[in-house]
Amino acid sequence: MSTSALPSMGTGVELEIGGMTCASCAMRIEKKLNKLDGVIATVNYATEKAKVTVPDGYDPALLIAEVEKTGYSAVMPAPKGQKKDGAAAGDADDADPELLSLRNRLIGAIVLTVPVIAMAMIPALQFTYWQWASLALAAPVILWAAWPFHKAAWTNLKHGAATMDTLISMGTSAAFLWSLYALFFGTAGTPGMTHPFEFALAPSDGAANIYLEVGAGVTMFILAGRYFEKRSKKQAGAALRALLELGAKEVAVLRGGVETKIPVEDLQVGDEFLVRPGEKIATDGVVVSGTSAVDASMLTGEAVPVEVSEGDTVTGATTNVGGRLVVRATRIGSDTQLAQMAQLVEDAQTGKAEVQRLADRISGVFVPIVIVIAFVALGGWLGAGFPVTAAFTAAVAVLVIACPCALGLATPTALLVGTGRGAQMGVLIKGPEVLESTRKIDTVVLDKTGTVTTGKMTLVDVVVEAGTDRTELLRLAGALEDASEHPIAQAIAKGATQEVGALLTPESFANIEGKGVQGIIDGHAVLVGRDSLLAEWSQKLSHELTSAKARAEGEGKTVVVVGWDGQARGLLVVADTVKPTSAEAIAQFKAIGLTPILLTGDNEAVARQIAAEVGIEEVIAEVLPKDKVDVVIRLQKEGRIVAMIGDGVNDAPALAQADLGLAMGTGADVAIEASDITLVRGDLRSAVDAIRLSRKTLGTIKTNLFWAFAYNVAAIPVAALGMLNPMLAGAAMALSSVFVVGNSLRLRGFKSVAKH
Repeated sequence: MSTSALPSMGTGVELEIGGMTCASCAMRIEKKLNKLDGVIATVNYATEKAKVTVPDGYDPALLIAEVEKTGYSAVMPAPKGQKKDGAAAGDADDADPELLSLRNRLIGAIVLTVPVIAMAMIPALQFTYWQWASLALAAPVILWAAWPFHKAAWTNLKHGAATMDTLISMGTSAAFLWSLYALFFGTAGTPGMTHPFEFALAPSDGAANIYLEVGAGVTMFILAGRYFEKRSKKQAGAALRALLELGAKEVAVLRGGVETKIPVEDLQVGDEFLVRPGEKIATDGVVVSGTSAVDASMLTGEAVPVEVSEGDTVTGATTNVGGRLVVRATRIGSDTQLAQMAQLVEDAQTGKAEVQRLADRISGVFVPIVIVIAFVALGGWLGAGFPVTAAFTAAVAVLVIACPCALGLATPTALLVGTGRGAQMGVLIKGPEVLESTRKIDTVVLDKTGTVTTGKMTLVDVVVEAGTDRTELLRLAGALEDASEHPIAQAIAKGATQEVGALLTPESFANIEGKGVQGIIDGHAVLVGRDSLLAEWSQKLSHELTSAKARAEGEGKTVVVVGWDGQARGLLVVADTVKPTSAEAIAQFKAIGLTPILLTGDNEAVARQIAAEVGIEEVIAEVLPKDKVDVVIRLQKEGRIVAMIGDGVNDAPALAQADLGLAMGTGADVAIEASDITLVRGDLRSAVDAIRLSRKTLGTIKTNLFWAFAYNVAAIPVAALGMLNPMLAGAAMALSSVFVVGNSLRLRGFKSVAKH
């Protein structure tokens, strides 16, 4: 049944898939599931999950059975916030059996393989029975450590596909089986046998040659690559765990007028609960009584706290930074904005198109060609009247030399050096898939607050009434605001301290909720806050101050009015300021061919002003937090390849949805977890370096892969002619590996574009 004929409605089912070793595995499972009647499936290799839409009432067991028939495992995921055994997700890191198995195999392979390679490559180490010692050490590596490759190759074979696993399994098995033949039925097992250090090419029956170091070495290198890749992939689920950890754990609920502490999971819709200053709001609700300022920056990314009073809605996981609030719960559990954001992140990660691995793409063509050449060599030698042993020697030699040791190093070494250089520059790259994403990026979407701007309130302007001294205004207003914990008050106090030095201590202080503060400073009765507070004391703003206030507010800035001794004296203007390096970074984005777009929940006027200041022409403003991901999807549908840079929880779904997500390391943990690249310093120029370094690293990997195969391709005719000296095979393997490592080390010289 074609998927286009399916009804649009259905039930969403999620499966955790096990046993995938490459992107082609995901494609195979997806194809198999989509053949089922009424099923639409998307399988993601990076997150190891399948999102499936099935008709209502469809038994998920049928999906699991189909996946298992394909040779992989599938289970329904545990509820969010729970481990499979029912323990809370935050208790400890999940013990991943697959990762543990890979690590054990890698450690075993390293311990056993190093002596095997040393003995094969250094004639001085070849003692009387060295070949039998090599067999004892290499056999567990090729049979046990390489078992995941053999198993995957068999699965691929059953489905008529060839991947890098096929190449590894075929080459290591051929090397091992021929070595067994040479040891037990040829002359390689003779005491005192050596692999002499010579490069003479002469046909032989192969009975004196063993290739155990090839099989063991390839296994060790490729296991190392798989292990580090698997570790980086495991981080994919950490974004969701980070989101679920943001909320409050306990809540002070009011029942019958009595305050009772209960776990937040036991909260019911309609319950009234108490939120004291500094506490997190337990769930989405409506303010029943009290006034306060709520810091929603964790969810919205906006720096200015929101003033709330009776009747206003508040969001779970935001922080009460002002007065005491009583809130009535309106949404709990999976209905809250936080839970919905977690779902958005997961949807974005699962639906992310995965670029198929380069090595697998090359292997898909290379493996069939090598097998054909091996059979041609076998037939050619037999047809020419040579002995069967000589013919088989040539055929097996083709398979052995085709098993590329350097291929196992090509990606890990470039990644190791590239990511190491990135770390020195404050750029953390999460894995090989990330590098592939940077190749075609043409658009960079920038969150405003905390990314282009500092994300912190700063005193940016002081406007004084005629006859009022600026220093005096800062001295009195700063002293009064220093006694308040409100974020805007703290920004004013900090700005005043920088300009006038140490601040006085108020003789008296009172917080007027929702309006401002008042007190006695140095004998003056001072008011700082909204103009309505001053109006209550008959302190009217002059025409000049009123005009300056309107102008500043029109630019999206926050204005605080100051008065003392019965008269309005001036204005203090507070705003989020542009980072000093943002304009330079935007110019550099344009220089590497990217179109910058500013994306913000702020009003159009503020967004346009910030954009003009840094040199961005395209602005998307007044976007709700949950709609940022829709903006990224819209740009992708227009054919753009999108990089997203952000720092807040609200950016996490968009970071996961974008073709490349870059998170400021100074931002929320969940944004960092949902991203592909983390910029430690919070300097936007690091994003330019990240994209340039990623592209350079990807280019190095491609060069490495080309040469890793080129060495083998060049040696295949030699092998087919029956002239593959084992020392030459070892030398080719070593030379290709040295080239790959040397080429990767060139990344250490990568330079930042930042001007210091």
